[in-house]
Amino acid sequence: MVKFVVLKVALAAAVAFGRVSAQLTGYATLNGGTTGGAGGSSVTVTSKDAFINAVKGTSPKIVYVSGIIDLGSGVTADIGDNTSVIGVGSNSGFTNGGLRVKKAKNVIIRNLKISHVPGGDCIGIESSSNVWVDHNELSNDLDHDKDYYDGLLDVKAASDFVTISWNHFHDHWKGVLIGHSDSATSDKGHLTVTLHHNWFSNVNSRGPSLRFGSGHIYNNLYENIPTGAVHSRMGANTLVENNVFRNVVNSIRTTDDSKEDGYVNARGSLKPTPGLHPTLSPDSVSSVINAVKSGAGVGKVSGGGGSTGGTTTPPRTTTVNSNTTTTKASTTKTSTTKASTTKTSTTSASSGGNCAPKVCIV
Repeated sequence: MVKFVVLKVALAAAVAFGRVSAQLTGYATLNGGTTGGAGGSSVTVTSKDAFINAVKGTSPKIVYVSGIIDLGSGVTADIGDNTSVIGVGSNSGFTNGGLRVKKAKNVIIRNLKISHVPGGDCIGIESSSNVWVDHNELSNDLDHDKDYYDGLLDVKAASDFVTISWNHFHDHWKGVLIGHSDSATSDKGHLTVTLHHNWFSNVNSRGPSLRFGSGHIYNNLYENIPTGAVHSRMGANTLVENNVFRNVVNSIRTTDDSKEDGYVNARGSLKPTPGLHPTLSPDSVSSVINAVKSGAGVGKVSGGGGSTGGTTTPPRTTTVNSNTTTTKASTTKTSTTKASTTKTSTTSASSGGNCAPKVCIV
């Protein structure tokens, strides 16, 4: 029997008053929850070496990143268990290299700009559980061949209990990949991922592409997607609710590119599979454009530790170079899916669009 867990989503009221929710929702609330480095030490870093050393190990820790750090071409920084990595202000993060959560648990990545990672992912999650990726800006460019960079965000190798929220993904060929191969059958029963309030703009495809797993995709904004947005394949079960698609080709599909189709339900429940599934109440589709454009990306949130992700303002400690100071602390008119067919209306983008109850295509 499937066990359904009811989770509260208190976003609509916050958006109405110009605030952005910092509260964790979705799959990352399950399996004991995701608190990152709450209750551990805090350190602020400004260099590659300091950062790589700071995120090692399993002890709880909050690592604040100040400024844009060049990780060096081909460098992937591995994040240890019980870690929060949080950018300071609105212009902190990484370039020329990416972050990886591999065989780790309980990690929060927040308020970071990550861009131009040749041959790698901006963020990779592999064989890990309870990971929250929130309020980041991930981008590369469309000037190079599609394989010059890899993905903006990949989730693979039987990872579980992941929430991807309020991020801005833009100017890239391959967006979010969940499940990396048709032959990775060990992913069956895993890859439980929630995506909500993300902004995909000028991303060629993968918003996300999901194999094998169970996904809940709600209140996201898709703009200028020339190949495809949501793609459920290899038996994946995907619930798609209250998203907005503007100038998107193939907004939702379950066929192509894999030897087995996937399943999408654009109105009701996931196709039942064993395990835990969060049940959420998305915001109305009419609020999505304004909410996501004003709230996704960096420099938008602050808050305490734990399930709010951690403040984006570090304690009064500083780091100079590698020395660290530590303190305790073509518009698509219809979307046809294997599980269901959703009727939508096409409206003028200039007028803001008249949205159907569950899907808005303008």
